[in-house]
Amino acid sequence: MSGEEGWIELRVAEAKQRDAGRPIVRIDPTIMRDYGIEPGTVVYIKGKRLTAAKVMYGLPEDDGRGVIRMNSIIRKNADVSVNDTVKVKVTEAKQAQLVKLAPVSMTLSIEQNFENYVKQRLKDYVLMEGDLIQILVLGQSLIFQAIQVKPSNTPVIVDDETQVKVLEKPVENIRIPRVTWEDIGDLEEAKQKIRELVELPLKHPELFRHLGIEPPKGVLLIGPPGTGKTLLAKAVANEADAYFVSINGPEIVSKYYGESEARLREIFDEAKRNAPAIIFIDEIDSIAPKREEVTGEVEKRIVAQLLTLMDGLQERGQVVVIGATNRPDAVDPALRRPGRFDREIWINPPDTRGRYEILLVHTRNMPLEKDVDLRKLAEITYGYTGADIAALAREAAMKALRRALQQGIINPDDPNTFTDENLSRIKVTMQDFMDAMREIIPSALREIYIEVPKVRWSDVGGLEEAKQELREAVEWPLKYPNRFKIMGIRPPKGILLFGPPGTGKTLLAKAVANESGANFIAVRGPEILSKWFGESEKAIREIFKKARMAAPCVVFFDEIDAIAPARGYTLDTSAMDRIVAQLLAEMDGIAALENVVVIGATNRPDMLDPALLRPGRFDRIIYVPPPDKPSRFEILKVHTRNVPLAKDVDLWRLADLLEYYTGADIELLVREAALTALRENPNATEVTMEDFSKAMNKIRATLTPEMIKFYESWWDRFKTSQVRAREQRKAEIFI
Repeated sequence: MSGEEGWIELRVAEAKQRDAGRPIVRIDPTIMRDYGIEPGTVVYIKGKRLTAAKVMYGLPEDDGRGVIRMNSIIRKNADVSVNDTVKVKVTEAKQAQLVKLAPVSMTLSIEQNFENYVKQRLKDYVLMEGDLIQILVLGQSLIFQAIQVKPSNTPVIVDDETQVKVLEKPVENIRIPRVTWEDIGDLEEAKQKIRELVELPLKHPELFRHLGIEPPKGVLLIGPPGTGKTLLAKAVANEADAYFVSINGPEIVSKYYGESEARLREIFDEAKRNAPAIIFIDEIDSIAPKREEVTGEVEKRIVAQLLTLMDGLQERGQVVVIGATNRPDAVDPALRRPGRFDREIWINPPDTRGRYEILLVHTRNMPLEKDVDLRKLAEITYGYTGADIAALAREAAMKALRRALQQGIINPDDPNTFTDENLSRIKVTMQDFMDAMREIIPSALREIYIEVPKVRWSDVGGLEEAKQELREAVEWPLKYPNRFKIMGIRPPKGILLFGPPGTGKTLLAKAVANESGANFIAVRGPEILSKWFGESEKAIREIFKKARMAAPCVVFFDEIDAIAPARGYTLDTSAMDRIVAQLLAEMDGIAALENVVVIGATNRPDMLDPALLRPGRFDRIIYVPPPDKPSRFEILKVHTRNVPLAKDVDLWRLADLLEYYTGADIELLVREAALTALRENPNATEVTMEDFSKAMNKIRATLTPEMIKFYESWWDRFKTSQVRAREQRKAEIFI
């Protein structure tokens, strides 16, 4: 960054999704303060070409980074890419007398009304002769080039006095990127990696020659369907200004001997002739499966040919191969080594923040009603991938269109109804999105579902001791990892919650996942079991693999005694023993388990395998006791906060009457009391103490003194055995 002769050197960053179609740039706030650049100032931007734009407020996250954010059109005008450097200088924009525009790559039929519309859209627009301009027409982006501007050779600003002419004949030989970085919501980490691996070698091969190393030859994008793998490949091809060749598996395969391999060789030759080039192989597992698992000779020859082309004797030049798959384990292992696919980038389903950014992308050209809350939509679209959100936005818009047709706002048979006034009345509402959600089924929910539950500590009544232990064991290590590092301690890997049924073990696990900001995988024990040999162990491996990908993550095993009973005591010994062994290996095996906490819940701790209950697996054993009177009072407060209670309802007295009731019993009791009030009087507006008394006759306590005694005696025996083991170890040390 330098200020020689008034020019400031800045690094180019992509615009945020909300600025994708706006003719503005955003500069590092520190630079704006230091150089006295006010929002609304016009600046020259000098890349390989000179252009100009208006500066708006910088983003707080860019403070001190020395960046300038600009969208793909302004980057094209300056002839630069993301991470290039540009020079910026404050200037004045003159009033435009004439702006003559020509469409890019399309012929238009121009009317006077259209020219007036374009002029309105260009008001206060800063441009220079030769610049590309993006104008939104009926939700569609049209690109024009300013072929003549008066006065020329200076930035101009369009106002009411400007004469705007739009030509019908298009400008040729201008390549406009269809997919840019601004079209991709979220995926920041994947974008950064793919830039380093693909864009840098294609644009600056001399860097790699200087370092004396070979640039990466291939990148494998791995992730569930619809998460943006193909979109990333298209964007990097456009932004790197590279020739793009796409290979779809089925079109390669031919029944004639040698033709499939010949087609592959042609594609690689074509890419080499047009270098720098990107070859994109979608669903690579379909044309390069594991050779030992396929019977057909054609597939084996295609894999062999692909291996030879990617890392053969012939020099490939500036050609990068990008593969995409949602089944990485089905791809031939010979492809997944350095020299072929050097790097693998995992693309996970978007979290809440990612979904919000994707919603911004897909609704930026959509006329939204004021009641549309994109942040709320992002929170409730659990498990939706980028493709699902695009389909959701499209379906919501279609519902708004259907409503307009039913109300007669527009009539497809009457072109006169397609006026600007009528079109402006068609808006997409929040209800349209909610209705569309019923029809769009999220694809990520079909796999193991990862999402942070919406349960907070305030939703858990009582259990203060268990809450505190969980905070220390889960929340602190995930929220403050540096403090654990400073103290030289390793956070616990696993926590076992045990206690009578209905005391809130599952609720505690959900609350800790939410409060710690971690992802949450809920595994119900019995669903792991399979009649097929090895499938149960594979399911355990997949869960932990997914958890590592989605770290920080809480893996919650409900009813863990169903899949981890003491070995040697079950009828189907070998199958259950293998599942227990797999679980033990995942929790404390060779593969590191970073930022993943395992929480198990059981009401039969006596049935669990003893190897699970040692430090390094379940480090913390937490007893979730039946609620005492203060806890019952807190649980009643939680479950009655939205219930209109009569003045005679004394929750403290009620808590005293509910001995041996669990949290689940109390929730059911409150619900039954409210139903009793409605049963006796359909117009009832409050719940009385009498209603609670009647409900107590129906809803009985599930706990008995014998049950509580069983849990307490097991807990005492377990603690005694731990103390005895510690003393024995001490004695051995001193001997």
